[in-house]
Amino acid sequence: MNTCVVGLGKIGLPLAVQIAGRGHRVVGADSNPEVVDLVNAGREPFPGEAELAERLAAVVDAGLLTATTDTASAVSDSRTVIIVVPLVVGDDLTPDFTALDAATSAVAPALKPGTLVSYETTLPVHTTRRRFAPMLAAGSGLQVGGDLFVCHSPERVFSGRIFADLRRYPKLVGGLEAAGARRAVEFYASVLEFDGRDDLPRPNGVWDLGSAEAAELAKLAETTYRNVNIAFANELAMAADQVGVDVRAVIEASNSQPFSHIHQPGIAVGGHCIPVYPHFLLQGYPRAHLVRAGLDVNAGMPAYAVALLDDLLGGLDGKRVAVLGAAYRGGVKETAFSGVFPTVAALHGAGALVTVHDPLYSDDELRGMGFEPFHLGEACDGAIVQADHEEYRKLTPGDLREVVGIVDGRGIVDPSRWTGVPVRRIGAGS
Repeated sequence: MNTCVVGLGKIGLPLAVQIAGRGHRVVGADSNPEVVDLVNAGREPFPGEAELAERLAAVVDAGLLTATTDTASAVSDSRTVIIVVPLVVGDDLTPDFTALDAATSAVAPALKPGTLVSYETTLPVHTTRRRFAPMLAAGSGLQVGGDLFVCHSPERVFSGRIFADLRRYPKLVGGLEAAGARRAVEFYASVLEFDGRDDLPRPNGVWDLGSAEAAELAKLAETTYRNVNIAFANELAMAADQVGVDVRAVIEASNSQPFSHIHQPGIAVGGHCIPVYPHFLLQGYPRAHLVRAGLDVNAGMPAYAVALLDDLLGGLDGKRVAVLGAAYRGGVKETAFSGVFPTVAALHGAGALVTVHDPLYSDDELRGMGFEPFHLGEACDGAIVQADHEEYRKLTPGDLREVVGIVDGRGIVDPSRWTGVPVRRIGAGS
């Protein structure tokens, strides 16, 4: 029997390739015909994922992976169905289940008795049991725990290094009942390989957490922890600026003690995960004051970076400012919740003439986001490094002609190349 992966995006497609690479027959279902055609041709539909191009071509050539827009046909011949459709959020940061509900509704009527359905999308606690399991049961006529098995197994990977992360981190599963959990453990153990990890409390592999709710909460806990940790680093950075010390030296010293780990500060926290999933946790537990405070601190960092540049330039009204990086993270062509948007808005609010550069985006793509493009080698009065692209580690005065001051929001610019031009890192002191 086949495995069906519903959603061939930046998480789903590498997962489908991983499963096929272990000798399983995989059918990927996606609503985008262009993605389906590219996958069937053995060509990656998005850039930047290590190993994907070679692995995808290999499993397609071997006949182990095909793609279709017909979700029902893909599901009907599958013993395991994995749903990796994004859960987007609205302007108020509440979940919009439209796409996941549609995927669940498309899957349900085609399910056969004995099928395992695994949700890998990060979800608020209770969503698997209270929202999706009833939809699957009603649409299929099958009984959850009898002839239909449902689990939650959250993805725990970063774009750009998904195959490495699949090996490095334990695969968490939580079934709605014991039989479903056993099926999920058996399936994932057959399609994943794991690195040896002496630092874990038990052997690296597939871990049954005992319930779907435990698996849902575990994923929210790890992303929320990172958000709060980054917020603490950002507050340390602002404190360091006040007292005139370099926060990186402080963090390095603090991290030398066992069990300590403080992230490096940054201009913003972007992407689909870290700034979003804490809101899922707050939905079920609104009294999590520390979580809310961390979100507020991180959301304020773009404005803080703009204030630092204002200080360097003696005001921003009428000044030419280049924002370097539209992506939320270096090397990843993705702008979800990127710091570029609040940074540009704050600069406009201060009267600056703002342009944006990103090596991953064309001028037309930048204009499509509402930005005026900047090209390295052009003149500007000031610059803010928003994304940690490798290209920005090599910046020289020739790339930012006439620049008077730089705010390095990612700590990657080499100040030794900028004689006479102040480069202000967040948390580097005054």
